[in-house]
Amino acid sequence: MSQKATVRSLRTPAERFNDLPDFDYPVFYADDLPGYDGLRGAWIDAGPSDADTVFLCLHGEPSWSFLYRRMMPVFLESGARVIAPDLLGFGRSDKPLQQSDYSFNFHRDYLLALVERLDLRNITLVVQDWGGLLGLTLPVDAGFKPRLSRLLVMNTALGVGKTPSEGFLAWKNYALSTPDLPIGELIARGTPHLTEAEIAAYDAPFPGPEYKAGAQVFPALVPVSPEMEGVDVSLEAAQFWSKEWTGKSFMAVGDADPVLGPVVMESLRAMIKGCPPAMIVEGGGHFVQEWGESIARAALESFASS
Repeated sequence: MSQKATVRSLRTPAERFNDLPDFDYPVFYADDLPGYDGLRGAWIDAGPSDADTVFLCLHGEPSWSFLYRRMMPVFLESGARVIAPDLLGFGRSDKPLQQSDYSFNFHRDYLLALVERLDLRNITLVVQDWGGLLGLTLPVDAGFKPRLSRLLVMNTALGVGKTPSEGFLAWKNYALSTPDLPIGELIARGTPHLTEAEIAAYDAPFPGPEYKAGAQVFPALVPVSPEMEGVDVSLEAAQFWSKEWTGKSFMAVGDADPVLGPVVMESLRAMIKGCPPAMIVEGGGHFVQEWGESIARAALESFASS
């Protein structure tokens, strides 16, 4: 892709990220990824740089890498390296101002460029929500495929152009029509155990409504009809996971997710060759990483035993 460097963006002030609860990890930045010159992306890079295993943790909408704070300590305890990027428009990454700047390939190509820059290998791909919509398509790229060894998948889907549920359509319309989305409040609705400090951390990337173009438009970018960008690569990805995939997989499902709950996830599990029955997180909402310590431990145990 060729992303023009003239994309106008905002940068969240660094002080907004002071005193984040349980999220004191090294942060790295790049503003010169191919195709994204001038747009600064951010990511967490923790653990040994020469670790045998890399956990690549991809967040979704409207969250950021903070979502993985309950899982990362478990991964790090195992001696692994953890990379947790913030998608452009989210977290510590720059936030393009115009909704038209955002697209499926804008974000997918960014992730591929970052993996290439960091030369990540022996990747355990950890995905949820948009992290899965994008991340599950990455193995279609010839440069990514040999880097991948394991999959940990939670409450997500592939965007293969199928008509969405009424619940999803309502969420898409709400997001598009609400300029100042109450991010922390939205995440807390399905995650009742969040503290006020944790809710504030989800709001931290967005000092005002002008920072929220990505959060507003992301639901409208989900490939839910055949002509949409992302459908073709998602269909290719479905073939990869069902026919070519030979690595280890683990699935966890928050059963209180009204859109991407057990029924949807069982369809995805059936597509992933060799994926064992899902771990059902009772009472777990859409942002199931907030129940993530037990998921991470169960995944590591499954990977070790399978």
